[in-house]
Amino acid sequence: MTGNLLSTINNPTDLRQLDEAQLPQVAQELRDFIIDIVSVKEGHLGASLGVVELTIALHYVFNTPEDLLIWDVGHQAYGHKIVTGRRENFHTNRQINGISGFPKRSESVYDAFGVGHSSTSISAALGMAIASNLKGDFEKHHIAVIGDASIASGMAFEGLNHAGVTDANLLVILNDNAIGIDPSVGALKNYLTAVKEGKNPKKNNMIKSLNFDYSGPIDGHDIFAVIKELKRLKKVKGPKFLHIITTKGKGLQQAEEDQVKYHAPGKFDKITGEIPLKSEENIPPKYQDVFGLTVLDLARANEKIVGITPAMPSGSSLKFMMDAFPNRAFDVGIAEQHAVTLSAGMATQGMVVFCNIYSTFLQRAYDQVIHDVALQDLPVIFCLDRAGLVGEDGATHHGVFDLAYLRCIPNMIIYAPLNEIALRNILYTAQLGLNHPIAIRYPRGRGQITDWQKPYEKIEIGKANCLKKGLKVAVLSNGTIGNNVTLALAKINHPETIAHYDFAFVKPLDEKLLHTIFNEFETIMTIEDGVIKGGFGSAVLEFSVQNNYTSKIQILGIPDEFIEHGTVEELQRYCKIDVESLVTIFSSY
Repeated sequence: MTGNLLSTINNPTDLRQLDEAQLPQVAQELRDFIIDIVSVKEGHLGASLGVVELTIALHYVFNTPEDLLIWDVGHQAYGHKIVTGRRENFHTNRQINGISGFPKRSESVYDAFGVGHSSTSISAALGMAIASNLKGDFEKHHIAVIGDASIASGMAFEGLNHAGVTDANLLVILNDNAIGIDPSVGALKNYLTAVKEGKNPKKNNMIKSLNFDYSGPIDGHDIFAVIKELKRLKKVKGPKFLHIITTKGKGLQQAEEDQVKYHAPGKFDKITGEIPLKSEENIPPKYQDVFGLTVLDLARANEKIVGITPAMPSGSSLKFMMDAFPNRAFDVGIAEQHAVTLSAGMATQGMVVFCNIYSTFLQRAYDQVIHDVALQDLPVIFCLDRAGLVGEDGATHHGVFDLAYLRCIPNMIIYAPLNEIALRNILYTAQLGLNHPIAIRYPRGRGQITDWQKPYEKIEIGKANCLKKGLKVAVLSNGTIGNNVTLALAKINHPETIAHYDFAFVKPLDEKLLHTIFNEFETIMTIEDGVIKGGFGSAVLEFSVQNNYTSKIQILGIPDEFIEHGTVEELQRYCKIDVESLVTIFSSY
């Protein structure tokens, strides 16, 4: 081996100056570099390790950035970032004011399309390819790299369906490793497995039937084979499809053996690959585990309960129920629209459906929430994990829009628990039977209560509570951000001036208590970890106007902009809803 090659690669032009025989060394160095940084700085590991050879081959064969390369979701784009001019600041990945964990157009000309949610790459690349044709450019290449979990999504098939009747210069590369964040599921996964094993589907190829030039499957870790095939496809016009087989976590034994854990493992030992054990004793549970364990407990007593999640059984902790009741808990793959309407169908038959979707992903099924659930007033129980600011994943993943986009929908109940006990109790209450659909939103990460498994208590729908009396100012909080209010009040010199109310229900609002508050206080302050525009504070302001109250209203929450990445604490500080900011605000009264 010669000296370090990766350090000489500042852009793909440098990469193309190397002899093809040197590329396996580049692959090893790139893999080591990713492991070195992610082991200390954290991030998405397994997906990027799995496409190292593909990343190098694509930039080696194609003339990026003139040729346009799109990585679906973007979990796998770390190698891409490193060889496209971001090696020296890759250590800032996902940190505040650092580079994004996902491809981002404003960050680099090599990031042809901003991604973060799955299954957008084929449609975006096709749009670019058609635009190139319209401009008379028939030589530019447009490449979409998509995983076997993402391609199962309806949007990906919509893109394939359209592309097959065009002459667009589009190359779709299927990175087939049989896993997304959790193992891939469904009939398409079984079909791809059969193709890999050389069974009959290879002859009756569904991709060929969509008018794609199909090739593969080939070994995605054989860099010479990948380069050879890319060079061949570069000469083929029209829509093309390359099927490659890779191993998620390739090059780190533990990441290959436990692909779910090493998708985003946190800090780990870069030599051994071991993740340090953390003591779980006397540590509050993750909100997702409160959901998962509570639903499992309720399901044991209520046979009508079913659970549904679109490709997030581990992240949502629905896996507890899937393991115990495999016939009553379903991972439907990356298919949020299907998950919602499937839930609606089950609800028409009297099932008690817990549909668990990350807040940011429910955006992808908005029409189904309105048309298939709310319009028919079906009592689906939406459990929105990762609500509010989620931290390092950034703008594509913050669950800050749900209060606003759900509040305008008739028949929808909206609830955000203050803590783990409240979450447990609203899950219990919902399965007792509601007349309307309900959305229960809760944050990523751990709460504050270790002794949370108390006897269930039924919650009164629409009821708010006074947590602390006060003389001058009424603070109305929604959800777990109310804990920041409590902590801030404990730090000010005159806490008696401020009252604190927990308005867990954004819809219906506790209008009886609101009348009391507006009649008693001249200053009302609302706080939420959702967008200010159209959210909880807006609901309180609407109530004030409709009832001709003249109290001063101050609304705290997420400003009218996309919030970038950083720790939750850093981002709360930026939005002025962290404890110290609230201390300053409260102290001014």
